[in-house]
Amino acid sequence: MIQILGKTNIDFLGKKYIALALSCIMIILGIFAIFQIHAGKANLGVDFAGGLSLQIRFSQPVTLAEVRTVLDKAGIKDADIQELPTEKKILIKLKKQQEGIQDTIEKALKENLSAKEPIIESVTEIGPKIGERTKRDALFAILAATAGILIYIAIRFKFHFSIGATVATFHDVMAVLGIFYILDKEINLIFISALLTIAGYSLTDTVVVFDRIRENLGKVAKGTMTLEALMNKSINEVLSRTIVTSLTTLMAAVALFFFGGEVLHDFALAMILGILVGTYSSIFVASPVVLLLGKNSLIKR
Repeated sequence: MIQILGKTNIDFLGKKYIALALSCIMIILGIFAIFQIHAGKANLGVDFAGGLSLQIRFSQPVTLAEVRTVLDKAGIKDADIQELPTEKKILIKLKKQQEGIQDTIEKALKENLSAKEPIIESVTEIGPKIGERTKRDALFAILAATAGILIYIAIRFKFHFSIGATVATFHDVMAVLGIFYILDKEINLIFISALLTIAGYSLTDTVVVFDRIRENLGKVAKGTMTLEALMNKSINEVLSRTIVTSLTTLMAAVALFFFGGEVLHDFALAMILGILVGTYSSIFVASPVVLLLGKNSLIKR
C-alpha cells in the first residue's frame, strides 16, 4: 500500500461535534432540496418535469456537438441530447413544449445537416404523470439502496455500525443533492444514477474504517485504550489508503468532467462532489455516530 502521509496521529474524533454540526446543515439543505423538487421548484430534467422527446434518424453518423450547434443556432438552448451511435439516431428531449418547436428543429436540422438526411422517426410527449412516477421510482431506488446498506452493515458488523454507515451515506447523498440545488443544476435520471454511485463509494470507504476499528476492539476490552482513542488510531491507520483511493477516483472524475462531453458533465461534477464529501463522511461522520450511539455496547464487547 502506498503511504503518502506516513504515520499520523490526528485527533479526528476530537472535532466530532463541529463536524456533526456541519453535517446536519448539509443534510437539512438536502432535505430542503427534496421538498423543492417535490414542489417542482427545482431545475428538473425532462424525465421529471415532462416535455417532448424526438427521435431523429440520420443516413450517416452524426455527433452530439454537430446537433447541439444546429440547435443553438435555432435558439434552442435547453435541449437534452442523447446519442444512439449504432443506429445513427439522436434523441432530443425538451422541457418546454413551445408551439411549433418540432417544426423548428426539423427545419434547422434539414438546413444545416441536409447531407445526412435527418428524419424525425417518432415524437413522444412526456406528461406530468410520467414525471411524477419517475420521481417516485427514483426516490424508491435511493431508499432501497439505503435499506440494503443498513442490513448489510448490521450483519457484517453490529447494529450501531449500520446506523453510522447509513447516516454517513444519507449525509453524502443529501449534501450532493443540496449543492446541485444551490448551483441550479438539472436534476435528471443521470444525476440520480450518480447519487446511487456515490452511495456505493461512500459505503466502501466507510467499511474500510469500520474493519480496522473492529480489528482493534480487543484493545478496548483489555483496558489498554479508550474507545475514542482506538477509533482515532484506526482512522489514522487507514488514512493513507483513504486518501490514495479518493485521489485516484477523483482524477478519473475530473477527467470525465473536462473531457467527457456535455452529456457527462453534470454526472462527473456530482461524482467529484460525492468523492470529496464521501471521504469527509467516512472520517468525520460514520465513526463519531458509532461512538455516540454505541459506546457502552462496544466497550462490553
